[in-house]
Formats: sequence, C-alpha cells, structure tokens
Amino acid sequence: MPENLLAPGAVLALWTLVMLGWLAVSRGAAVKKAGIDISKAQPGGRGADLEPALPPSANWKSHNYTHLLEQPTLFYAVIVFLHLSGGSTDLTRGLAWAYVILRIVHSIWQATVNRLPVRFAIFMASTVCLIVLAVLAVIATLG
Repeated sequence: MPENLLAPGAVLALWTLVMLGWLAVSRGAAVKKAGIDISKAQPGGRGADLEPALPPSANWKSHNYTHLLEQPTLFYAVIVFLHLSGGSTDLTRGLAWAYVILRIVHSIWQATVNRLPVRFAIFMASTVCLIVLAVLAVIATLG
C-alpha cells in the first residue's frame, strides 16, 4: 500500500473519469439503437432528458457517475485534511483504500447488475469508512 494518503483520492478521481467514458459509450450506443437524433433536441436539453427513451441499464452508468460526484467530494476533502494535519497513518490509509475499492465495486455493481439491497450494503460499508475517516480528520486537525 502506498504511503501517500492522497493516492486513493487520485485513483478515485481517475475511476470517476473511467465511469464518464463508460457512460458516454453506453449512452451513445443506446441513443443510436433507439433511433434518437440528438441534433433535433430542444435547446438546453440535458442527458437526463433522454432517460425515458432509453432502457434502464443504459442509464445506470449515468446515475453512478452522478453518485461519484456527490459523496466522494467529502472523501477528497477529508483525505486532504488528514494529509495536511499529519493524520496519515496505516489506519487512515487502509480506510481510504477500502473506501475507494468499495466505491469502485459499487460502480461496477450499479452499472451492470444494479440490485438495490447489495448496492445499498456496498454504499453503507463505504459510508462507514468515510465516517471513521472524518472523525479521525477532526481529531487530527484539533490535536
């Protein structure tokens, strides 16, 4: 495991971009298959406007990409707080890597199988990692 606490954040940022690529390819293929001409879309339209016309599995990647831009923003801040305050320990690095691995597993699950009970369990496990990291960040920055 790398000694740098910021490495998991860099990996998660790269994974988010991988999901963006997967989303673009998947949604592009679904739009083409559905016979939708996006050049005729109303001005100001968004990708979400296409959702009703596409199969759910084509939208799952988009939903996950959105999720990767929500809670993980807290993760990025927390690991920076820990890094800057000297809170990089084996425990915090392990939790950070666990968070990233769980988010990647969550992405793959949501983008392919997307059964809610399992997805929720993966999400909660990653959230527990983030909560512990946040508490340790508060301790490190106050100490």
